[in-house]
Amino acid sequence: MNSSARLSWGRYPHHPQTAHAVHWPSEVEGAAASALAQGSGGTLAFGMGRSYGDSCMAASDHVVAMAGMDRVIAADWETGVVVAQAGLTLGALIDIALPRGWFLPVTPGTKFVTLGGAVANDVHGKNHHVMGTFGCHVRRLALFRTQDGVVDCSPQDNAELFRASVGGLGLTGIVLSVEIQLRRVPSAYMAQRSIKFGGLDEFFDLSEQLDAQHEYAVAWVDCLATGRQAGRGRYIVGNHAQEGGLQVSSAKPKSMPVDPPVSLVNAASLRIFNTLYYHRQQARQVHAAVGYDPFFYPLDKLLHWNRMYGRAGFQQYQCVVPFASSRDAIRAVLAEIARSGSGSFLAVLKRCGDVPSPGLLSFPLPGVSLALDFAQRDIANARLFAKLDALIHEAGGRLYPAKDAHMSAVHFQQAYPAWPQVEALRDPHLKSRFWNRVTP
Repeated sequence: MNSSARLSWGRYPHHPQTAHAVHWPSEVEGAAASALAQGSGGTLAFGMGRSYGDSCMAASDHVVAMAGMDRVIAADWETGVVVAQAGLTLGALIDIALPRGWFLPVTPGTKFVTLGGAVANDVHGKNHHVMGTFGCHVRRLALFRTQDGVVDCSPQDNAELFRASVGGLGLTGIVLSVEIQLRRVPSAYMAQRSIKFGGLDEFFDLSEQLDAQHEYAVAWVDCLATGRQAGRGRYIVGNHAQEGGLQVSSAKPKSMPVDPPVSLVNAASLRIFNTLYYHRQQARQVHAAVGYDPFFYPLDKLLHWNRMYGRAGFQQYQCVVPFASSRDAIRAVLAEIARSGSGSFLAVLKRCGDVPSPGLLSFPLPGVSLALDFAQRDIANARLFAKLDALIHEAGGRLYPAKDAHMSAVHFQQAYPAWPQVEALRDPHLKSRFWNRVTP
């Protein structure tokens, strides 16, 4: 047992997890048994702790820590098919695959995520409109189920279990290994185009025009701007550059060294940062060749950036609403956030496509997604989130379980009608605080 406690990335709610560490598949059964013996309610696999809320927190507060299982088992560099243990991070896989001309088909905004976590949350990225979710490229999983032992599943074998496990929040079994299809890339660089826009309507016009021409698309928006400038920001699109070599990034990240006693993110600092960041790009449009690290993982250059929010932590609010209602709903959500005077430095707006995921609880749907962080202030957040939730659910949208710390059972069950199928296949000894909160 590892004595150092694990927390979610948002560090809220504050339920430190006791880690039972494993390094080999043969140790998983014993670690799970130890976790179950020392806590009640159910254990859970725990990777790098990059889930923001309580979906990575075991109901017992005892988890099986998987980061030590980080080996590549097999790789075919002619086809790009890799089999690796679940604790291998996306960053480590990039370091191995990129010099050979391969890259992740889908990546979230951090590379400090394990393969097991990427599967459990069915992560998505800036190219969802082209490549779908991470689960679309998973060929096979090996799961440890406490009553069945090791079970293999794929879209063809044990297909129902596979669908429940992709995006299944780690509840159907402890992922031991993942077989994934990588994608070929010509270089380690991205051909990036950054366009400054003055309001939300302009974002929608740009995305409708340019998303189809680029594999990757995302926008930063000023969450505090009001009036005609509401929703202003920078729209960034890109494709893999044809030239530049296949070298792995050598940039050394800096670190947030301490926990400030209070959040450094407040109405005053947000307004200053957002204004400066918006005006930093003076030309309306800028073309550049940039490395994959700054393009995909801008926040990874500052380790422990979550400490900026102070010891109380923060909550991320990520929603997606269907295209038909997206303009009005996103405008209303941003207006409520601007009125509250809260929000984050990095508010991300992007379109999701219609590539279906194999996962029963996968988050994206064809529409527009908005994500931003809020310093934890119990009363203020509860009041604001209640207003935002009403807008999102009226628009037919939903929240992202991997980022959530407040969603109600009613809203979850309405937004994810396949949840009973996952519950039916849930390992009875695996349960999270999130699942306790949103299911009977």
